[in-house]
Amino acid sequence: MNTTPADGTILKTDVLGRVKRHKEQREQLLDEFEKSGLSGQKFTALAGVRYSTFATWIQKRRRARGAYPAGKQPKQLQWLEAVVEERCGDQKPLVLELPGGARMEIKDAQQVALAAVLLRTLARPC
Repeated sequence: MNTTPADGTILKTDVLGRVKRHKEQREQLLDEFEKSGLSGQKFTALAGVRYSTFATWIQKRRRARGAYPAGKQPKQLQWLEAVVEERCGDQKPLVLELPGGARMEIKDAQQVALAAVLLRTLARPC
């Protein structure tokens, strides 16, 4: 099946209705995306491409350019120092001193889950 957009070019589609694009067309779309400054979702909505397909194109292009390795890298082991300080009363907080001088005190079991979420968030690259 074929469709014709407003500019008169014929776009080939497969049995499921997906538009088949030549490598040159994909590269041109990716170049336009890089120049646009738009988010991937906004760009794909304007370009009429499914986001998941577009993300795959970007990933393949970045791998071809050597932007990141093809395989997953093992996570580096990082150590945190935990110190139990003596305080008055029954509560002895767990104190975590993080890189950059940040300090976290965990005083009860309910705070452990929040601390874990915070540490995972801080570990993500920007």
